[in-house]
Amino acid sequence: MNAPHRTAARPLRVLLPAIVILLWFTGAAIGGPYFGKVGEVSSNDQTSYLPESADATQVQQLLPEFSDSDAIPAVVVLTASTPLTDAELDASQTAVAALSDLDGVGSDLSPLIPSDDGLAAQAFVPIDADGEVGELVAAVHEALRSAVPENIAVFVTGPAGFTADLVEAFSGIDGLLLAVALAAVFIILIVVYRSLLLPVAVLSTSLFALTVALLAVWWLAKAGVLLLSGQTQGILFILVIGAATDYSLLVVARYREQLRISERRWDAVIGAVRGSFEPILASGGTVIAGLLCLLLSDLKSNSTLGPVAAIGIVFAMLAALTLLPAILLAFGRTAYWPRRPRFEPEVVAAEGGVPSRGLWVRAGRLIARRPRAVWLTTSIVLLIGAFGVTQLNADGVAQSELVLGESQARDGQVALGEHFPGGSGSPVYVAAPEEGLQTVADAMLGLDGIDGVSVSTDDTPAGTASVTAEGVIPLGPPGTPVPEPTVVDGVVLLQATLSAAADSPEATGTVRELRADLAASAPDALVGGVTATAIDTNDASIHDRALIIPLVLVVILLILMLLLRSILAPVLLVATTVLSFGTALGVAALVFNEVFRFPGADPAVPLYSFVFLVALGIDYNIFLMTRVREESLDHGTRPGILRGLAVTGGVITSAGLVLAATFAALAVIPILFLVQIAFIVAFGVLLDTFLVRALLVPALGTDIGRRIWWPSRLAGPDAR
Repeated sequence: MNAPHRTAARPLRVLLPAIVILLWFTGAAIGGPYFGKVGEVSSNDQTSYLPESADATQVQQLLPEFSDSDAIPAVVVLTASTPLTDAELDASQTAVAALSDLDGVGSDLSPLIPSDDGLAAQAFVPIDADGEVGELVAAVHEALRSAVPENIAVFVTGPAGFTADLVEAFSGIDGLLLAVALAAVFIILIVVYRSLLLPVAVLSTSLFALTVALLAVWWLAKAGVLLLSGQTQGILFILVIGAATDYSLLVVARYREQLRISERRWDAVIGAVRGSFEPILASGGTVIAGLLCLLLSDLKSNSTLGPVAAIGIVFAMLAALTLLPAILLAFGRTAYWPRRPRFEPEVVAAEGGVPSRGLWVRAGRLIARRPRAVWLTTSIVLLIGAFGVTQLNADGVAQSELVLGESQARDGQVALGEHFPGGSGSPVYVAAPEEGLQTVADAMLGLDGIDGVSVSTDDTPAGTASVTAEGVIPLGPPGTPVPEPTVVDGVVLLQATLSAAADSPEATGTVRELRADLAASAPDALVGGVTATAIDTNDASIHDRALIIPLVLVVILLILMLLLRSILAPVLLVATTVLSFGTALGVAALVFNEVFRFPGADPAVPLYSFVFLVALGIDYNIFLMTRVREESLDHGTRPGILRGLAVTGGVITSAGLVLAATFAALAVIPILFLVQIAFIVAFGVLLDTFLVRALLVPALGTDIGRRIWWPSRLAGPDAR
């Protein structure tokens, strides 16, 4: 009776997986070239990520109205150990003037300005913002180095110099970061599974998921729907590789179980997908929900990361539930070669469906004997580590500290500060009503941290004219007419040179004081520039952190309540994950301060780390507790916890190692922000894997017993 049906189904069982593999292969083939094209649709300009209402954003939008150029200024600094002679200054001036011959360098270069001590000189060089800033800065440095006298040191700093540093630092994302992450995952899978084909299948799934996700994100960024930056790109790569591998390992573990009780590979694959579907969907949905909470962020760098990363998680889930099963169906038992699982339903039945020995079986026995002692000891250890949170300095870092290692722009900034006002080349801009020009200028001149004030004008070659307490100063011999300030829609643009470096705490204090003074004397004035942008970015990050962290907790808690049909169990799971996050942050603070001597951290570091750690840490609790609930329905809560731990221990440990390794790979990109997230998330994932999920959660559940499922029926005495 079933023979015709089986005959008809057999071609479908071959054709369907082949179609799935072909579709994913086609998507990967189309998306592959886009790895080298991300720079076309990404931006690392901080101002573009501020909200439209921010003062710095509004000023930045006004700047093109006062200048025909949208170039990024580079500050060329020339220094010597002895005073520069007239001949050396003339030769240097000729070299600076010749820079306009370089493609991408503007013609309106400033003349060389000697320092008061005679040991240095500086010039402002406009760099085309639409060009390859990193290459242009390198070309400017090389041209000067070959043209100025040998005893003169050459530095290129300022906004263009620091942008070039960021470009160079992010240049390893497409190649080095991906290679390190994939290599780490491959080695871990080889060690854990002692198989060659299985790691290839899992990595292919992860890589195809990433390629198709990048294809979707690229076109959305091209259409202006999303903003993409170097740090968002790096996080997308790591998140998709890690999540897709984690979900794949769950499918692989279920498939191995099914092969022992199913003779046909088709039945085993269907059983594996059916057993993995709910935890993968719940885990991915939890991560996506947490990420989408970032949409409420004031900073576009945060709000756009949410949908970008969520798209990556969607493709990670799709690949694990479609592509990997198709590959496993093609490989069959050979996927696990040379340790192929046998068809042995009698042995499985005798084992009761769980391993009879192993690390997690022994851990379960320890928990069963002393559950309260285990969870109390584990909690105390985690709390001790969490005390270090008080030492975390996450109030922002200077722009010059963003890139780790050597930095020509940082060295140039130091040299600039030794011989000139530190804020040269990165002025404070103030857009004010025309009639309030002198009021605003007086407020600026009254601050000790401001070295000089000028106003934009079309009547001078430099494009600006100095402003004093007496008004605008004419440049030239006596009798020279006073230049008229440029007025755009009733607004003038003033510039102030800061005495300290634009990214220093002193400069930050000066700009905050200026804003406070202008709020009283010229409330319509807007303050922008590099320092103001950093202030607005940090303030928005702190606001986002206070808003989004509680929201993520509430969203994840509600999802867990729906998934586990319980209130108490989700509350405990979220509480343990938060405790783990606190410990990771506390230990990280001590390591950052005492070992690496980092200058501080961006306010977004705790936010990003929280979103990733809580969302991904809950993943492992979902993997564990969905299996525990499944086992509890048949065997009771306490036996169900031990059975769930024994069955999921190996796969969750493997998944944790893989995820920690992939996030640790972010450290190969020499950006302080990414290195700090790499450490916090990697360390936190290991805590979740080996302490929270392996000991704390099972011990709590065992001690509480069936009441952990309250108020569902599983909490009742006849639940089994």
